[in-house]
Amino acid sequence: MIRTVRNAQYDWMIIGIYLSLIIIGWFSIYAATYTYSENTNFLDLSVPITKQSVYIAIALSVFIITLFIDIKFWHTFAYIFYGISIFLLLMVLIVGSEIKGARAWFVIGGFSFQPSEIAKFCTTLAVSSYLSYYKVNLKTGIYQWIVVGIIFAPVFFILLQPDAGSAITFLSLFILLFIEGFNPLYYISAILLFLSFVFSILFPLNQVIMAIILAAIGFSWFNFRIFKYHFVLLGILLISLIYGFYFMKLDYMIYVALLFLAISLVLLWRNRQEKLSLFLPLAVAVLYGFSYFSINLFNGLELHQQERIKVWLKPSECDPRGSLYNLLQSKVAIGSGGTLGKGFMNGNMTKLKFVPEQSTDFIFSTIGEEQGFFGSVIVILLFVILIWRILNTCEHMTNRFASYFGLSLAGFLFIHVLVNIGMTMGLVPIIGIPLPFISKGGSSLIGFSLMLGVFIRMQSRSA
Repeated sequence: MIRTVRNAQYDWMIIGIYLSLIIIGWFSIYAATYTYSENTNFLDLSVPITKQSVYIAIALSVFIITLFIDIKFWHTFAYIFYGISIFLLLMVLIVGSEIKGARAWFVIGGFSFQPSEIAKFCTTLAVSSYLSYYKVNLKTGIYQWIVVGIIFAPVFFILLQPDAGSAITFLSLFILLFIEGFNPLYYISAILLFLSFVFSILFPLNQVIMAIILAAIGFSWFNFRIFKYHFVLLGILLISLIYGFYFMKLDYMIYVALLFLAISLVLLWRNRQEKLSLFLPLAVAVLYGFSYFSINLFNGLELHQQERIKVWLKPSECDPRGSLYNLLQSKVAIGSGGTLGKGFMNGNMTKLKFVPEQSTDFIFSTIGEEQGFFGSVIVILLFVILIWRILNTCEHMTNRFASYFGLSLAGFLFIHVLVNIGMTMGLVPIIGIPLPFISKGGSSLIGFSLMLGVFIRMQSRSA
């Protein structure tokens, strides 16, 4: 399984971007962790930047080693590695160390290791190996259930830690499934359920139900084959809703909307659209039930979990000195950088440690403050080019296993970058996802270096 790399043709653009991101990460971590009151001893492993340098050395070693390993090795032992990762996720629940409320780490000496990061790599191997089997057809139910089970098995154990952030990243594998023909209805349903959850938190339940019913009416009218009904029903509905708005409560308006939905369903049935006329009331009932469930689920969460959701959806209701503090300080740091930034080691928010977790989850705020808008754009462009390069390479691969692996890698990178940068600016919930190759820590860095090294070896001509 081990072959020479002398004649291999590697993508040096990907390698260059990889090394550039690691260098940017090292300087950003140094700036975020440097203590002006003490002299930095680079030989002391208790110093954050020294420990990160060790992680970088390990990651680069892993990256180089993977360049010598043939693709057949990973394809042959994919399920074995997947089984090992599941075992590690189980063991961390039993003998792992609890850090920040999650039993997600193995601690050996002064170093910690998070098995969920390696599980991303192993799950990607297993999914890619399964999809590359010639008999697999994602339009068939049994194959759909198997691949979904492969993805959700590690997710189940990660949620038990609990580590919702790492678990969510595994959903990126469904991007690959969508490309391979997974039923789009599943994705539409998931999006609708997610929106119903969000709206049920933002608005009162009766308003959400009203919106669901009106959406169902609009969708049914869009599918009418006899267009004369549109104008008649639209006029009656608008008059009824205006009347109800001024003279009735919203509950009565819901009854009026339900009446028009019933009329719309009858018209759909008469226009020989029986399936749609039966599906719409079922969809309304499901969305209503999920909205009601979402409210009770939110109320049943721990207080700190509720606050995380409120920071995203209802920041005005959050304490600026409490749950909202991290996000506010991150926004101030990014905004204070201006166009060109304050310069390396010159960021006041960074120097004075105003931003919690600035070297890990909020590392992008360090880049924003010290390197400004242009520096932030450069980092984002590096990730965009990296992901585009991986996707472009996958299009020209003849090996299905390698192509699936590359698409999965691109999906993981996309979700990580989108969520991490988004949460530093309040665009997505704060769920604790590191920025690949840049955030402090070894598990993510080594895991992504392993995945990227394997992919580069796969795309080389000697693979």
